[in-house]
Amino acid sequence: MSDIAQINAYVDMFAHASKDLPGNGEAWIQQVREKALARFVEQGFPTRRDEDWKYTNVAPIQKSVFKLPDKGLNGVGHEQLDNFLFRDLLCHKLVFVNGHYSQALTSLGTLPDGVSVDSLAQTLTNRPDALRPHLGQYATIEKYGFAALNTAFLSDGAYVHVPADIIVPAPIHVLFVATGDGEETLVQPRNLIVVEKNSQVTIIESYISLAETRYLTNAVTEVVADENCAIEHYKVGQESLKAFHIGGLYIQQQANSRFTSHNITLGGALVRNDIQASFAAEGGECVLNGLYLVTGRQHVDNHTDIDHAQPRCTSREFYRGVLDGRARAVFNGRIVVRQDAQHTDAQLENKNLLLSRDAEVDTKPQLEIYADDVKCAHGATVGQLDQAAIYYLRSRGIAEQDARSVLTYAFLGDVVRRIGIKPIRTYVEEKLATRLLHGRQFEELT
Repeated sequence: MSDIAQINAYVDMFAHASKDLPGNGEAWIQQVREKALARFVEQGFPTRRDEDWKYTNVAPIQKSVFKLPDKGLNGVGHEQLDNFLFRDLLCHKLVFVNGHYSQALTSLGTLPDGVSVDSLAQTLTNRPDALRPHLGQYATIEKYGFAALNTAFLSDGAYVHVPADIIVPAPIHVLFVATGDGEETLVQPRNLIVVEKNSQVTIIESYISLAETRYLTNAVTEVVADENCAIEHYKVGQESLKAFHIGGLYIQQQANSRFTSHNITLGGALVRNDIQASFAAEGGECVLNGLYLVTGRQHVDNHTDIDHAQPRCTSREFYRGVLDGRARAVFNGRIVVRQDAQHTDAQLENKNLLLSRDAEVDTKPQLEIYADDVKCAHGATVGQLDQAAIYYLRSRGIAEQDARSVLTYAFLGDVVRRIGIKPIRTYVEEKLATRLLHGRQFEELT
């Protein structure tokens, strides 16, 4: 399908759907959508001629026009979600099926007074003015078409608002379920998280599939971190190996705020994660942790961009990946230190382990420094298992394949240990053990 024909198909889809989108009666919401649609028409989807997409080809996505899914549970019940929940984790659970809020599957429990956890669609309908200061203000629609397409169809997802001086003790788990109903569907979650000064919250985004079908998830999450607040954000991707996932995470940080991201990719045929964090005032801290484990012909692309626009801010990035088969990974970590951002402290690290001759990684750590009183460092490695370490383990009576599995599992351990919530860490460890240790425990092999 030609680019023009595909763009026109989405424009026609918007024309039919726009009158039923939530909040349609609000002029400002309609302006946000129409501006985004115009940007999408102007730029279309990115190509490999765009520098930031040089190693990621979205042509497979362009072969189809993905359809908006029907509202409904499509047979999804609580029991089908059990394998994707974190055992023994007490949390507030918000569930979306094919991009639409499911009240039947949601279990929020008792939240602290004043805290709002709701469907974005319901908030657009009932309290649109609560969203106006922030919705659509941070996601970058000017550069590439996916964020613009999401914004044009802006409809449903999670809205979390934590007022000032409140600690939310239990995490908020937002679960996005794709049912795979036989059609190539377009699921476009839109999330807005606003945390006011001196407050703390943990947000978990899970993206899962109940069938190995082809669909497109095009997700956008905007995060507002007010002064002296703390936000811990998890994103766990376990989608169909035939599915495409394009995700954007946009963070605006105020003075002395702390934002920590844990980005874990285990599924998907083609996955692209864009993370953009900006320091709008001094004293902020941003930590980005990432882990990807891919095989077959999977393709995962992580692009991070931290803008040190103000002085005395700190950022840390730790990304590790393991690739097998003919899998491919892309990592581009960009840190910009503006001219007035003195006393910046920034470190970036990306390490990759290749388990086969056909696996491939393109990694590009990138520092742009325009200030003179800073402390910045970056590095990247791509390698294979250490033969000396394999020999050492074999000398202790461990079979060669088990030795390789143990070393691969241990390679990812540095990022796994950074997961502060034990049930989530245990869940990730079990997934890695299933894939790398064939279901056995690390201790059994060592």
